[in-house]
Amino acid sequence: MVTTPRHPSQLAFDELGTPLRDTTFVVVDLETTGGRADSDAITEVGAVKVRDGELLGEFATLVNPSRDIPREVVHLTGITAAMVSSAPTITQVLPALLEFMSGAVLVAHNAGFDIGFLRAACARHGYTWPKPRVVCTVRLARRVLTRQEAPSCRLSALSLLLGTARTPTHRALDDARATVDVLHALLERLGPLGVCSVEELLDYLPEVTPAQRRKRHLAAELPSAPGVYLFRGPSDQVLYVGTATDLRRRVRQYFTGSESRGRIREMVTLAARVDWVVCAHPLEAQVRELRLLAAHRPQYNRRSKNPRAGWWVVLTDEAFPRLSVVRRPRDGALGPFVSRAAADSAAAAVGDATGLRSCRQRIPARGQRGVPCALAELGRCGAPCAGRQDVGSYSAGPAAARDLAAGHSRAVFDRLADRVRELADAERFEQAAADRDRLVGLVRTVGRGQRIAALAALPELVAAHPDGAGGWELVVIRHGRLASAGLARRGIPPMPVVSTLVAAAETVLPGVGPLCGAPAEEAGLILRWLTSSGTRLVHCAQPWAEPLGSAAGWRDWIDRAVAGRKGYRGAN
Repeated sequence: MVTTPRHPSQLAFDELGTPLRDTTFVVVDLETTGGRADSDAITEVGAVKVRDGELLGEFATLVNPSRDIPREVVHLTGITAAMVSSAPTITQVLPALLEFMSGAVLVAHNAGFDIGFLRAACARHGYTWPKPRVVCTVRLARRVLTRQEAPSCRLSALSLLLGTARTPTHRALDDARATVDVLHALLERLGPLGVCSVEELLDYLPEVTPAQRRKRHLAAELPSAPGVYLFRGPSDQVLYVGTATDLRRRVRQYFTGSESRGRIREMVTLAARVDWVVCAHPLEAQVRELRLLAAHRPQYNRRSKNPRAGWWVVLTDEAFPRLSVVRRPRDGALGPFVSRAAADSAAAAVGDATGLRSCRQRIPARGQRGVPCALAELGRCGAPCAGRQDVGSYSAGPAAARDLAAGHSRAVFDRLADRVRELADAERFEQAAADRDRLVGLVRTVGRGQRIAALAALPELVAAHPDGAGGWELVVIRHGRLASAGLARRGIPPMPVVSTLVAAAETVLPGVGPLCGAPAEEAGLILRWLTSSGTRLVHCAQPWAEPLGSAAGWRDWIDRAVAGRKGYRGAN
């Protein structure tokens, strides 16, 4: 191994992510028989491994392409067929090259060309491409240097402009060495711009406005911990709320990173400061984010600003109930549905299966008769408005809808599935497919609502999830809401921490509706965390179970229906 004098360490490094001076780069260059990775072959490989300006090793070899080398390529590179006739093939070279690259950030000048050939060679000869992080010095030069300063980003032009010690010669190792010098020269210019880690370097390559970069000091005090951050404007208004597993790293990406959304760039320009809330673990951060979004409704966030945004299907409170779509649920409601259209479709499906009336006309007093609607003429309504049904005979429909919501019966699903089969047998395939998709949506939403409702019914649940470092993420859930969260790190007994969290947990009183007043999005987030791999129940105030007749029993049917839908679309 050849060593060179140490390159001067870059100044003002922020210990964020992996500092550039601690990052191992492998700079690679290839010579090939042509420009197409799918049909041309590699004739020479050169790679240089460096860290903090110090040469760690070099890799260089000619490669037998097992084909002729075009005359123009021989003229450009000087590599002839005689030179490569006894060289190893790429199949023999790849294992050693992949080992040399292992764990490093890969650098190449016009990286798409070199990486494309290496990836194609791996695919062609049965090797797994390791998907390393890649830095292209052409793109980096275009970001660091102006067009006036560097009209051309060819390797020879940049070497001359930046005064590198080595010059390219169209041979792989010489060009890789020249690219190392170009890389170091470009990295020296990034320190004053706040690009101090390999993560920031990779995020810096896309365009970042000067206005964004000038605000990077707003992230100076943020900790490297999970939590929620709030961008505030000049009048202290909350502009944007987000969550991160590493607050400092995430917020700095807004100033030196790859954010391309115009509205977020505008938000960063307006921001006057960044507040933050450190959380015990990502689940607490996600729940706090939802609550802050609902409290502040920041103009630059597009989601989750209304915790009551779902739609519900409920039975009206009258002698002959019908299904109504509402915003605020009550006991026995079906949902929540993500849109009014989805709720209307579900109401229509349940109405078809139960015979509930859909018209809104007033039921006349005893002894009077109304005019039946068109649905009655089609046999889809018992026409209580015309006196053809009394309360007793009509009551079976509302009871079936209530049993569906409570998870006591799946008879509604059975009737709708029978309807799909009847339409298919009658070769009315388009209508059968539409009814099938409507039933799929209904089963999914009802099933999700029943699972969340089962969680919301619990007065208290304590659970633990591995934190990935030998410790435990801990939560206390009360009626579907996060009441307390904590962390027992490796070596700390978790049960005393649990006792403290339970004692300090928020008091949650159950509200009305299937979710006991819990926001559906928060309860759903908690449910996904509780059902993720590795989670353990520490304590539960009462048995946690879904109703026996819940929609969970239709999961196999859902899978078959979705598979059938994909197969139909693929055939067309």
